[in-house]
Amino acid sequence: MFDMSTIFGDYTAIAPLIFLIIGALILPGIHLLGKRCTVTWGVALALVIVSLIVNVLMLTDEYVGETLGIVEYNAYSGAMILLFQIVLFLAVLVSNSSVETTKLHVGAFYSLILAATTGMMFVVESSDLLTIFVGVELTSISSYALVSMKRNDSRAAEAAVKYVIIGGMSTALTIYGISMLYGMAGSTDIQTIADNIAIDGLSIPLAVGLVCMIAGYGFKIAAVPFHMWAPDVYEGAATPVSMFLATGSKKMGLSVFFQIFLVIFIAGTAMSKVAGPEMQYLFAIIAAVTMTVGNVVAIAQTNIKRMLAYSSIAQAGYILIVMAVMTEYAASAGMFHMFTHVFMKGGAFLIVGALICAGVGEKIGDYKGLAKRSPFLAAAMMLFLFSLAGIPPLAGFTSKFFLFSGAIGGPDGVMYEWVWLAFIAILNSAISLYYYARVVKAMYVEKGTTEEKIKIPKPFLAGIVICLVFVIVLGVYPQLLYGFCEAAASALLI
Repeated sequence: MFDMSTIFGDYTAIAPLIFLIIGALILPGIHLLGKRCTVTWGVALALVIVSLIVNVLMLTDEYVGETLGIVEYNAYSGAMILLFQIVLFLAVLVSNSSVETTKLHVGAFYSLILAATTGMMFVVESSDLLTIFVGVELTSISSYALVSMKRNDSRAAEAAVKYVIIGGMSTALTIYGISMLYGMAGSTDIQTIADNIAIDGLSIPLAVGLVCMIAGYGFKIAAVPFHMWAPDVYEGAATPVSMFLATGSKKMGLSVFFQIFLVIFIAGTAMSKVAGPEMQYLFAIIAAVTMTVGNVVAIAQTNIKRMLAYSSIAQAGYILIVMAVMTEYAASAGMFHMFTHVFMKGGAFLIVGALICAGVGEKIGDYKGLAKRSPFLAAAMMLFLFSLAGIPPLAGFTSKFFLFSGAIGGPDGVMYEWVWLAFIAILNSAISLYYYARVVKAMYVEKGTTEEKIKIPKPFLAGIVICLVFVIVLGVYPQLLYGFCEAAASALLI
């Protein structure tokens, strides 16, 4: 394979980030000089594609290396970077055709979304609490601005204010938790902290620090009871931004949980101490409550974007099963579900955005008769929603099967301790089918006010087709991606 280090030298570990950083810096100027949205969009999309190609080449070459002793590229960080690049590609692909994003400050929009993705990538390459914090804050600050960019929209303004206030609380809790762990271990390096915990076990400063960090980063993934911002933000933001936050930013938060707590309690061998089991039960409770609240509240929603927001909260609860079980098999299954969720939820948001471009509203009632107006969009939405509910043979069923199997025990035998958590997850999947079926019923059974055919922009069509193909293929042939996730989990927990 081609050696990327011959081009990037000592900076090979951050090679995929370099193109996005360049884009974030130059795109406002390009738009200011050219005054044409299409040119700015083309440059942004080209930089994203080049970054993706570089990362794929590094992954296939099994490159491992670090830059300046701060960040490290390996199978885990490469896999997560690929996930973020897919999300960014889909968001940028449709942005120039969306009636919502073309009304924004275009140069600033592309600069912010590339900067936010750079922060996500920086997070997954970090192994220190402070560098992780810097990456999270870069993503968060950029996201606040992205949400608020819809002009003269009171919903966007309200959502942005709530997002900033709650994000500030999250930051404060996270910093306090980091300071407590630093005071205990004398370092912010995660492995050093893990070694200290393995020797000393649970202490009050440790417990306070860990709980504060769980709360702080719990806001990022919208885990209950830190979820109150998500429905308003997803509803108020432009739909490509909502998709970006639901499928990208949330995965960054989950990766932070993996990098900190899985490394501390698995790689750091602290599971033998009292801190490990107590943290497992705490995560199990959070996971069960999060998936239940997300699914139950979603039933009452009439706005499709708010329904998808609560669905995303429930999906975060499913993935938090990994944090309760704390096994390498569960981590592999969690990463696989994160990838399938990008295509399921991303595809659903793309359809919502495409319909907004066609003048269709955001209410579930506005989807009545969609099957006659656009058979393809109705069929695609049905498949995405059924996949989210875990209906075979779609990708959501396969990834949930692996994920819930991780709670039961996976290939290593039954772990009766977490069977109850798997049962709650299965029950919640059944609940989710109810509100997903409401949308399908509106599209196929109920009669709409018009039968006028819907035309959608080609970039939206391309994005929806990409997501649909992966939802079907990964359901039938999960090994296309699952082995890749196993290697990533192994690299994380070495």
